[in-house]
Amino acid sequence: MKTLVLDWLLAHWVELAGFVTTAAGIWLTTRRWLICWPVVLAADIFYLIVFFQARLYSDTLLQVFFIAFTLYGWWNWWRGVREEGDVRIEPLSAQALAIGILISVFASAVLGWQMTRLHASLPYLDAALTCFSLLASWWQARKNIANWWAWIVIDGIYIGEYAWKRLWLTSVLSVLLVALAILGLRDWSRAQSAQTAN
Repeated sequence: MKTLVLDWLLAHWVELAGFVTTAAGIWLTTRRWLICWPVVLAADIFYLIVFFQARLYSDTLLQVFFIAFTLYGWWNWWRGVREEGDVRIEPLSAQALAIGILISVFASAVLGWQMTRLHASLPYLDAALTCFSLLASWWQARKNIANWWAWIVIDGIYIGEYAWKRLWLTSVLSVLLVALAILGLRDWSRAQSAQTAN
């Protein structure tokens, strides 16, 4: 039994490292701590490797964008901390919400069609999850509370996709991420109420 566990860990160490850094990074994000960004950056890199090996090419591409958004989010939050003393939550207009959703739906269809040509696994589902994850990441980098609502839905769907692909650890991680997104929504809602009161 000990040998089986060790063999599994050696075969799946990148996925395990992605699991740990993702969970830690999202928890730090719920707390609005600037240190979340380098931890999330490590997670992005680990999962880029995992998804490429699983032929989830939209998810692989997503990690490239996540790296860019992570660097932007790190800079944007750092600038906000310098100017305001903490990470302040920014409002998201109804127009920005609608435009983001419409662009994500259109991009999902285009990317899904491209992924069918590459014989990717679950091309349209993976493409939709990728596009909406980009939207949620943009909202997170911009400090919009709507990002947590989006992550609750997205990660809920990812649970099934990763289970289907037998990425069991990543599926379990998605369950944890839904819980962390609920925690993030609660904590950011409290922080937003405190901001409004001041």
